[in-house]
Amino acid sequence: MKPPVAKRINHIHELHGDVRKDEYYWLRDRDNPEVIEYLKQENQYYNEIMRPLEVKTESIFQSMLDRVPESEVNVPVQHGQYFYYSRLEKEKQYPTYARKTTTSRELLPNAKEEIVLDLNELAVDDEYLSVTVQRMNTDHNLLAYLENRDGTDRYTLYIKNLETGELLPDQIPNVYIFGSLEWSQCSNYIFYITVDENQRPHQLWRHQLGSNIETDELIYEEKDTTFTLFISKSMSRKYIFVHSGSKTTSEVSLIDADFPLEPPKLVDQRRDGVEYDVEHWEEQFLILTNEEASNFQLLKCPVDNLDSREEVFEYNKKRYIQAIYPFRNALLIFGRENGLTQLWILRNGNLEKVQWDEPLYTVSVISNQSYDADEVLIQYESFLTPKTTYGIDLLTGERRQLQVAPVSGDYDPSRFRQKQIWAKAEDGVEVPLAVVYQEGALDHGPAPLILYGYGSYGANSDPRFSPYRLPLLEKGIVFVTAQVRGGSEMGKNWYEDGKMQNKRNTFTDFIAAAKYLIEQGYTTPSKMAARGGSAGGLLVGAVANMAGELFQVIVPEVPFVDVVTTMLDETIPLTTLEWDEWGDPRNQEDYFYIKSYSPYDNVEAKDYPHMYVTTGLNDPRVAYWEPAKWVARLRSMKTDDNTLVLKTNMGAGHFGASGRFNHLKEAAACYAFILDKLDV
Repeated sequence: MKPPVAKRINHIHELHGDVRKDEYYWLRDRDNPEVIEYLKQENQYYNEIMRPLEVKTESIFQSMLDRVPESEVNVPVQHGQYFYYSRLEKEKQYPTYARKTTTSRELLPNAKEEIVLDLNELAVDDEYLSVTVQRMNTDHNLLAYLENRDGTDRYTLYIKNLETGELLPDQIPNVYIFGSLEWSQCSNYIFYITVDENQRPHQLWRHQLGSNIETDELIYEEKDTTFTLFISKSMSRKYIFVHSGSKTTSEVSLIDADFPLEPPKLVDQRRDGVEYDVEHWEEQFLILTNEEASNFQLLKCPVDNLDSREEVFEYNKKRYIQAIYPFRNALLIFGRENGLTQLWILRNGNLEKVQWDEPLYTVSVISNQSYDADEVLIQYESFLTPKTTYGIDLLTGERRQLQVAPVSGDYDPSRFRQKQIWAKAEDGVEVPLAVVYQEGALDHGPAPLILYGYGSYGANSDPRFSPYRLPLLEKGIVFVTAQVRGGSEMGKNWYEDGKMQNKRNTFTDFIAAAKYLIEQGYTTPSKMAARGGSAGGLLVGAVANMAGELFQVIVPEVPFVDVVTTMLDETIPLTTLEWDEWGDPRNQEDYFYIKSYSPYDNVEAKDYPHMYVTTGLNDPRVAYWEPAKWVARLRSMKTDDNTLVLKTNMGAGHFGASGRFNHLKEAAACYAFILDKLDV
């Protein structure tokens, strides 16, 4: 079967005296039967290309299945007499959420389980299902949750009566995917956030249980299209925080959860470039802000005097503070130092760093814990250490191991190695690379290697354990994560140096990482693959244009590759929110800078590596037509005979198929393609 050839229809974009030809612009019309037919032809071609790899794909899939434990149960989180947890059985696609009622953790094994929500009962065959936010009311007898079945960001709010198992008639559509749902303390009201026609969360509503949603009251509307709206509840459960934010500026208001009918109270008016977050602790508010502190400082003020500010502890520019967790007996600080996640405990005015043994690791505070907890649950993992849950006594600092996530099959961490190495970028900056491999993989010369990167929005690519990576490691594959600028691994400045007019640093850092790995003998171009998704898809897509010769195969998943056109189209979801990340191409300087790296606008008549591109028809974050247009243009211009496939999930969105086994099948197919091209 020959690859599909998309028809070319002349379309011109003209701005700032510049003309851009866009012969595949017509592919954005999903109501056009020819568009759907073209995507189906690409899927047919994909299936044809993958048919010879069915045995390899199935072998990888089965090796992943062999690593699925019989049961995965999270350590229960205590709220009063209830201990909440989720469990995932080996044969199930989705988790089951449950709880037990008892007086202490030690009595849990003999306590009776109560099912709170079983996603497997909600699922229908292989259709898409996503359940995100779950919020329990004060009396723990009503569960509010969000459900979606098409892969968009528009969810429906349901409320389940845990005493009867029935759903309340209160069902609210058009609620945002996350950060959009909180109860009042009395449980008579629920606050929720809806999205506009571009799926931007913009309106906060108050619903009274039992009433018609037509009578719901609009509490606040965020009219600035570069801002989004979120809500959260303080750990003390006393306040609901209303967050308005862009990529560079934030504004927070308070709703007293005991007085849900009162209007929100503003903490600080938005000021361009000032970001802040708020928490409640004892009789004061804690304010985490970047004002005069690029890596954020922590201030406090009395609950009754928001204008009074005092430093909680001295600012340290080498310590990047990202979150605070107030508990009754201590304050936990989460952040980064030396390129790694860190935890500090503030107790009696002293800040103590929690120490760990491995050179590479990721540590976090488990969410939705009780403010009154004496023992806080911490999750720790590395490339070699499975997710491990610790309990830390907030009074003594004593740490005890509560659980290590099970790994099926023969797993001996001593057979594997992890390390941090540094590549020098073209401007001399040292870029950290996190490496994991099986012992001996590098003993006989260059090895097959997969280089992963993301590098946008300040999001971090930290070392995490995956049992499904083990079968690839056992085949001798070396996995490397390039922590390029645009993330926050090395602090807030690391992010600032990889966005807007500094965005090209993200791409050149990745290229420098690839060259370093070749120079140091880790791999060769014929044995190296690049992989990235979404903004990481932009990363590897740009690298395909800039330095494709360094790679044998590139995997851009749901890639953001038509950057100029998308950033000029305010009708597309998220566009206006992204101007603070990429720039606004309505401005001439931003336009030409973005155009200089936009993968679609820089396709050339030259050789490209093998490429495996994915997208989702219902994707609201990166529209399907971006990778579709890009693949069509690559097909028409590239001068090589390398394989180029486009796989479109016709029933899902940005996150691919739902269900654990469906995810593993997609991953197995992708790895089969990579390994085939790397001759493994």
